[in-house]
Formats: sequence, structure tokens, C-alpha cells
Amino acid sequence: MNLLKIILFELQEITNLIIAAFLGLFKSPRYFSEIIKQMDLIGVGSLPIVVLTGFFTGGVLVLQSYPTFEYYSIQNTVGKTIATSLMRELGPVLTALMVSGRIGSAIAAELGSMVVSQQIDAMRALGTDPNRKLVAPRLLALMLMLPLLTVAADIFGIIGGGIVASGIFNLDSNIYITSVRYGISTPDIIGGVVKPLFFGLIIGSIACYRGLSTTGGTVGVGRSTTNAVVLASIVVIIFDFFLSQALNTILGIRYI
Repeated sequence: MNLLKIILFELQEITNLIIAAFLGLFKSPRYFSEIIKQMDLIGVGSLPIVVLTGFFTGGVLVLQSYPTFEYYSIQNTVGKTIATSLMRELGPVLTALMVSGRIGSAIAAELGSMVVSQQIDAMRALGTDPNRKLVAPRLLALMLMLPLLTVAADIFGIIGGGIVASGIFNLDSNIYITSVRYGISTPDIIGGVVKPLFFGLIIGSIACYRGLSTTGGTVGVGRSTTNAVVLASIVVIIFDFFLSQALNTILGIRYI
């Protein structure tokens, strides 16, 4: 029962944090420079690891699935399978997990350090709202950049799969490209962009909440950072199931 109370309390606090942050976007002063700075840190900074993750994920998918496809003489459809898997599921989730590990930890550590060094208290004393200056730019930057990072992961995943298919299994590249084109549909594209929006909100809100609720000095900063990454990753995976089901129903995505 106590665990349920803790979960409900933290859910309430995170919800209040999100509401306060987005309401602050409609009030002045607006910190556009901070938003641009966070977009650069999140987007450009995370691009190499996301591209590598997508590239080798697509490559290993082909490496593991092609022999089975060849056994059933349907190897010409491997591109469709790779594109569908990446766009519907693996691209958004793996990108979110990579960003959670890199950016979520950084946000929690940064805000936690500001809390223990009393910078947040000084900011409030000077009349600056931390939710508006610190939380809102990070949430907005994550929600804007995570879909773009997901698209990059999908593209390089498809490229990685094509290189493995043609280089190792000697599949004609034109056949692979044609298969990919037939595998990409409008609902898949919409779903692949909508998911990262929610994942970005989840990662940012949990990281900011954990950072701002840091206690226990420098030891507490490390604890908040770890909790932020672990909790954000778990919530992303759990929420992905329900979001996938909702998108399949709304967009009419079929499994066959």
C-alpha cells in the first residue's frame, strides 16, 4: 500500500511539474536561447550514438532474419520487414533508451547539483521560476528533437540492413530498396513520429523531477541520476505497449 502511495504521489508531482512548465511557456520572459541550447545539446550531441545504434540494429536484424527468410524463399521481403520493425518499434524505443541514458542522466545531474548548491533557492529568491527557465526548455527540446533523432535512426538502420543484405547475402540492392518502399506506410510514419513525442516528455519530466527533488548532498545527486535513467527507461518500455495498442487502433495498423 505504501508503494502505491509513493507511485501515485510521484505521478502527481511529475504531472504538476509538466503542467507548470508548459503554462510557463505562455508567460514572459521566454527563454528561447535556452531552448535552442538544449536542442543543440540533445539533438546534435546525441546524433552519433543514435546513428550507430540504428545502423547496427538494422544490420543485425538482417543478419539474424535473412537465413530464415531464405529458407522459406521470401528473402526478397527482408527490406519490408526491417523497415516495418524499425519504424514501428525498434527505432523509437532504442532512440528513447539511448537519449534517456545520455540526456536524462545529464539533466538529473545538472539540476540535482543546482539544488544541493542552493542555486535553485537563489533563483527563486531573485524571482525566477525554475520551471519556466530550467524545466520547460528541456521538455520542449526533448519533444522536438527526439522525433528527428528517431527518423535518423530509422534511415541509418535501413541503410545498415541494406549493406548487410547486399554485402554478406548478395541480395540485389534494387530488390532491397523496392521491398523497403513497400514496407513503409503512412500510418507507420505517423506512429514512428508520435511515439518519440511522448517518450521525450516522459524522459524530460522524470529527469527534471528527480533532479529537482535531490536530497542528501553530492551523494544524492548520483542517486537521483541513477533513479532518473532507470525509471525513465522502465516507463518508456511500459508506456510503449499501451501507446502501440492505441496507435494501432486509431491508425488502423494491421499486423499482416
